[in-house]
Amino acid sequence: MTRIKICGITNIEDAAFAVSLGVDALGFVFYKGSPRYVPEDVAREIIRQLPPFLCLVGVFVNEDEDRVKEISEFCSLDLLQFHGNESPEYCSRFSRRLIKAFRIKDRECLEALPSYEVSAVLLDTHYDDRYGGGGKTFNWQLASEAKRYCNRVVVAGGLTPRNVPEAIQTASPYGVDVSSGVESLPGRKDHAKLEEFVSIVRTGSSSGLSCQQGKGYVT
Repeated sequence: MTRIKICGITNIEDAAFAVSLGVDALGFVFYKGSPRYVPEDVAREIIRQLPPFLCLVGVFVNEDEDRVKEISEFCSLDLLQFHGNESPEYCSRFSRRLIKAFRIKDRECLEALPSYEVSAVLLDTHYDDRYGGGGKTFNWQLASEAKRYCNRVVVAGGLTPRNVPEAIQTASPYGVDVSSGVESLPGRKDHAKLEEFVSIVRTGSSSGLSCQQGKGYVT
């Protein structure tokens, strides 16, 4: 039942190939500090060519509230992913469902999870100087422990075809989120790696990331 999100989509070729593999969600990074940044007009054109019944996720980092809403409408996003230092109050001001990312350094990092009323939490590797995308893993046992606070935990950070089985076995996450681990260079996916990653995750799994109506909460 592990869902798959492919993040850092910058071109229609990678998006279409990921869709052909049956992934559940695609992520578009609207943070200009990321090497996987995609302008909203490019993202909109990619999204326009994609089939229905696919979750489209906009990734933002400490972005102005009105700007997030503007891009969300322009690109017809389904979900928002906040990957910065956004507060619970900030997150509560959006009508779209959202995922809040947390950069995990130690067990204390989990203490903030109950403060957020969101559809899912995404746990990524902690960096002092960047907001994810560094290709390093964190202690997946902490992701397992995070389910005490949230029933939908997505694991990210340094996932590859080689290590994703261990991540799933350790954390039993709601979903996995991969970017750099299936790339040939930042913003460009290696289709062989991408196909291998999806095949491995799908072993014994046949359902996709839920885009059902209704709101899920951190508990």
